[in-house]
Amino acid sequence: MRIKFNVEGMSCAACSASVEKVSSRVEGVTKAEVNLLAKTLFVETEADTPELREKICAAVERAGFSATPMDEKKEEKPKDASPDEKQSSLRAMKIRLFVSIGFLVVLMYITMGHMIGLPVPHIFHGTENLLIFSFTQFLLTLPVLYLNRKFYIVGFKALANRSPNMDSLVAVGSSAAVIYGIVAIYMIGWGLGHGDLALAESYGSNLYFESAAMILTLVTVGKFLEERSKNKTGAAIERLTKLAPDTATVERNGSLIEVKTSDLMVGDVIVIRPGQSLPADGVIIDGSSSVDESALTGESIPVEKGVGDRVMTASINKNGSFRYRAEKVGGETALAKIIELVRDAGATKAPIAKLADRVSGVFVPIVMTIAALAFVFWLLMGKTFDFALSTGISVLVISCPCALGLATPVAVTVSVGRLAERGILVKSAEALEILHDTKTVALDKTGTVTEGQPTVTNVLPAGEEQNLLRAAASLEAASEHPLAEAIRTYTDSRGVKPEPVADFAAVSGRGIGGKINGKPCFAGNAAYLRELSIPLPPDIDARLDALSAEGKTPMLFAVDGSFIGIIAVADTIKPTSRHAVELLHSMGVGTMLLTGDNAKTARAIAKEAGIDDVTADVLPQDKERVVASLQSEGVVTFVGDGINDSPALTRADVGIAIGSGTDVAIDSADIVLMKNDLNDVPAAIDFSRKTIRNIRQNLFWAFFYNTLGIPIAAGVLSPLGITLSPMLGSAAMSLSSLFVVTNALRLYKTKFIDQK
Repeated sequence: MRIKFNVEGMSCAACSASVEKVSSRVEGVTKAEVNLLAKTLFVETEADTPELREKICAAVERAGFSATPMDEKKEEKPKDASPDEKQSSLRAMKIRLFVSIGFLVVLMYITMGHMIGLPVPHIFHGTENLLIFSFTQFLLTLPVLYLNRKFYIVGFKALANRSPNMDSLVAVGSSAAVIYGIVAIYMIGWGLGHGDLALAESYGSNLYFESAAMILTLVTVGKFLEERSKNKTGAAIERLTKLAPDTATVERNGSLIEVKTSDLMVGDVIVIRPGQSLPADGVIIDGSSSVDESALTGESIPVEKGVGDRVMTASINKNGSFRYRAEKVGGETALAKIIELVRDAGATKAPIAKLADRVSGVFVPIVMTIAALAFVFWLLMGKTFDFALSTGISVLVISCPCALGLATPVAVTVSVGRLAERGILVKSAEALEILHDTKTVALDKTGTVTEGQPTVTNVLPAGEEQNLLRAAASLEAASEHPLAEAIRTYTDSRGVKPEPVADFAAVSGRGIGGKINGKPCFAGNAAYLRELSIPLPPDIDARLDALSAEGKTPMLFAVDGSFIGIIAVADTIKPTSRHAVELLHSMGVGTMLLTGDNAKTARAIAKEAGIDDVTADVLPQDKERVVASLQSEGVVTFVGDGINDSPALTRADVGIAIGSGTDVAIDSADIVLMKNDLNDVPAAIDFSRKTIRNIRQNLFWAFFYNTLGIPIAAGVLSPLGITLSPMLGSAAMSLSSLFVVTNALRLYKTKFIDQK
């Protein structure tokens, strides 16, 4: 079983690693996984009990964070922080930041104003005023410490539980500066009281209150900018949550009433008027209209809907009015499942993120060790206590692992959101990463490459076309064969009305027959008509072979003992299939058609679509074995309809279910395409490649930054006169996180491969 928790207080990869570690140690927990960006914890257990939830919350709290269980079963739809809540949180952080900056400016003015010629009050000048000077700095630092006390509460709690995080680094670094400043105040007082002015001046010129205040303020600046940027990653989800209407008009007890969408029940009859958005999934029982489903499928052209057709939440009724019966409401609707998929995709970890996780788990303790060693080393080398302390603090504050923690989840969240806007739903970050390395795409034929339903492709009359169509319409009206519907649809579109058929009979595997206006009429294959001794044209076999080679099924018709023509039926390829295959080839991805259809038809479809290879005459259970054999050559992505192809979808490295999107939670697929458009397959693979490239850039710069920054902060370049103050270290740390987030947000502007 899976339990979901909201976790507050996490700010870096070390934080998430700490939460995962303490949660996984709880008895009964088999797996724990944290989504740093969404601030959620997913725990897998053998049994979900209130006692277990309490133990997990207590363990997380001991680590310095707070956890609240989310009852997903009771949620009507996935809940995210509303824009107002996000803005309120951002506003509180902004107030904290600006007040901190206000005190910091005054503090910096007093301590450094004279260096740039600013008029600093005389009360802060001279040895006799050193106590006033130092104590004023302390008082101006106190509000900054209080406003940013969260760093100390979380940081020291984590330290006490042997799970240090980024807050621990900031807390220890700034505390060291403040404590040293307080000791300096006492030493200044001692020096002034005992006439040792040199001692007082020595401590008075090396106070670190402004460093502590600057560290806290700059880290908060970085956090504010980072939080504001991260809020943008939820834009796709926010847009989706706004699509469903707040109220609905339903028929109850013979009258129309308006109810909240959250109060809808399965079976309610909902009335929809022009321009309204649909509040639930269901089936039309009266009326017809043109419905815009672009919000869910990405398909911009409205779809005509009538009695018996299914409609989805958040679709917009364009013109007519209709009534429909609700079949799925609240959290069961297609919209709710889409939102859940988009949100939860970020909760899973891509394999590329595990490197950062492993590093972050030991990163903070190593940094604290390096800081302590640097401090001791420079003291032993004869440097002043001030220099050694400054070096140790610089190492602590420049080494924040935030950039490492944000490198993957921000990029994944943005990517999953962008793909969802197109109607491509990614269930996990792992699938998104594996997809980029696809070597072969195996494609099911029916409903994937082809339309999924037969249509008339050729009408070849031997005489008057109208006679052929009339006989076909009449005979097929009484037939239940799958191809009969294609012929009926065609003749209906031509305005041909069927005539009554007497003595109708069907011969399995051969054809059908009956009497129309007293004349015997037959339809079937060539063998059937020959058995009836109906003469056929001498070139009939060549014509039939040519049609069969094109993947078409020809049907011969005869009336009153005379051959009157051929109607060919085929499951035609979708208009976009050939272009999709061309895009895959341009990306260096091989293609295979994997179908249970006969080899002749399969080869014809593959040739028309430009597909490289064909494996035909395979049963659904055999497709899985074919996919397994392809995996020896590289990563295989299988694309099917998600039902009879489930073994192959599960076996493939990445399974993509292509369908109408009325049921987006196909268990066997890793990715669900809301549109019947094969172009979404190369679009998803290409965007996966761009996402992985972005993540690698982020990880490179995050590792490179720390590899370069820590030695400089530790003072290895000090013999050359190059040092890094705690203030510059904290500024650099904030900029590194901001750089990673900003780079990931570039994916918002990235175009899909089929876009100009």
